[in-house]
Amino acid sequence: MALMTWNDSFSVGVRVLDDQHKRLVNTLNDLHAAMIAGRERAVSGPLLRTLVEYTHEHFAAEEELMMRTKYPRLAAHRVKHKDLTQKVMQFVQRYERGELALNVELLMFLRDWLTTHIQKEDRDYGPRMNQNGIR
Repeated sequence: MALMTWNDSFSVGVRVLDDQHKRLVNTLNDLHAAMIAGRERAVSGPLLRTLVEYTHEHFAAEEELMMRTKYPRLAAHRVKHKDLTQKVMQFVQRYERGELALNVELLMFLRDWLTTHIQKEDRDYGPRMNQNGIR
């Protein structure tokens, strides 16, 4: 069973960003599946690194579109991106040092952050991007 299921309530109305969000959700679900199957040690490190790398790429793409459309809350949005990146990196570093196992706390943090960020923060920029021809 998936930890998080994509549905229309997550759509920001910009296809490329929705596709990126879906990929983040899928990676989170892959981590969850590995934990449930008892394979977290075998696959979690690479999946966590993939999640971090793809999050960087996604945030850069999102911020680029915000700059192009002169999104007024870009600075505040960047701060939220930076905060999440730092928190996830701390989890990954602790995991890689053997201080932390892939666990429900980490997965719930990621799921809750992703859900809240998409539905509250990201959905706000969709209409502005659409008005500027980005769909």
